[in-house]
Amino acid sequence: MSEKHDIVILGSGSTAFAAALRAQSLGAGVLMIEKSVLGGTCINWGCIPSKTLIHAALFRHGAALGARIGVGTGEDGVDFAALDSHKDAVVHHLRRTKYLDVLKNVPGLELVKGTARFVAPDAVEVAGLIYRGDKFLIATGGLPRTIAIPGLAETHYLTSRSALLMKSLPKSLVIIGGGAIALELGQMYHRLGTVVTILEHGTRLLPTLEAAPVQALHEALIAEGIEIVLNAPICSVSRRGETTVVEAEVAGRREEFAAEKLLMAVGTSPASGGIGLEKAGVEVDGKGFIQVDEQMRTTAPGIWAAGDVVGGMMIATVGAREGIVAIDNMLNPGCGCTMDYLSIPMAIFTDPEVAGVGYTEEEAVKAGFSVVSNTIAASAIPKAHVTGQTRGAIKMVADALSGRLLGVHLCCHRGADLINEAALAVRFKLTIEDMANTLHVYPSIGEGLRLCAQGFNRDLSKLSCCAE
Repeated sequence: MSEKHDIVILGSGSTAFAAALRAQSLGAGVLMIEKSVLGGTCINWGCIPSKTLIHAALFRHGAALGARIGVGTGEDGVDFAALDSHKDAVVHHLRRTKYLDVLKNVPGLELVKGTARFVAPDAVEVAGLIYRGDKFLIATGGLPRTIAIPGLAETHYLTSRSALLMKSLPKSLVIIGGGAIALELGQMYHRLGTVVTILEHGTRLLPTLEAAPVQALHEALIAEGIEIVLNAPICSVSRRGETTVVEAEVAGRREEFAAEKLLMAVGTSPASGGIGLEKAGVEVDGKGFIQVDEQMRTTAPGIWAAGDVVGGMMIATVGAREGIVAIDNMLNPGCGCTMDYLSIPMAIFTDPEVAGVGYTEEEAVKAGFSVVSNTIAASAIPKAHVTGQTRGAIKMVADALSGRLLGVHLCCHRGADLINEAALAVRFKLTIEDMANTLHVYPSIGEGLRLCAQGFNRDLSKLSCCAE
């Protein structure tokens, strides 16, 4: 008879570790099972390596901006080997300090390497050994999604993972997809010297986000020199010698887009296959995402799930909080702990950065609010002219009756930092008047929130700097 553990967690990424540490702090022993590298997607193939390279590319772009305003800079090319080594060093440091050292120094956490498969609702098998648990958390994450395209199986292509593992810069890159990964990596490689073309089958980029900030980003990317083609469903891909050719239908006729490399960036699929969910009684939806309720419980008693494997907001911080909510419900039955997704900020690390929190205008209307909104251009913010980053927009959505702030959606320099203040305002139900009367440092990009709030009732063109 195998030993029974308090909690068994499938996975070892940010969701799994947050849950494990919560469980340990509440006195439960935890067994984590990981088939790959400790730390999961975010630390190894996602947030950390991509943002490290994105930040490096920002230096090169900033140097060019400096040259335009009279600050002389070098015109040297990119030492990609050195940059790649820097990226790997960052990943290794954070993997060690945030995962390996934690695992070693926190009592009550145990790791088993291998692929876990449920053989019963209360047991998994790993490399021929059976591990039983009182409660289970499935935090296996996600995988880069692919779509069926004629010729794709015979053509080498990159995914969001392999695109960050290249050891040399491609001269040119065609990206299929117009979502966050496509835009972040596309701009990054463009700034490092790669010729980039983005093909999006829909009518606009980032279709689930507010239109005004997305349009501002679109214009910024075009101005930088990135080719973006909308309404371009893919017909086929092929390899001709050293070139990859993507055929798409554009404006009623087929066009070819050729590049050295092809990147598929069409979203994330759940890593839910092959782990015996059917034997545990865990149901998934049509795309393979595990179905959970508001307390992160699956359809099988004693089994919870969190993170990318359940879909929704596939962000590391969200997965971590979902894991904590799951553990709280496991160890404190009846607590009724749930996720408040509306107060969680998200960001896309393009430049300018896109970010949002709360309801979009369309969502607020569907939720039954009487909605009022205001949008300002980033150029209305004095600090934007100081930095030379004048492209972008900020939109606020509010309840017309109470003035309560329902959502903030923006595209601007340092937008990923700015959205955190907005998240607090949404979470604590501040009003537009509260935002308009909150003083900000002058000049700062954060002042854009105050200006947007003031714009509901005042003509910003008639306000002087620092005016009330």
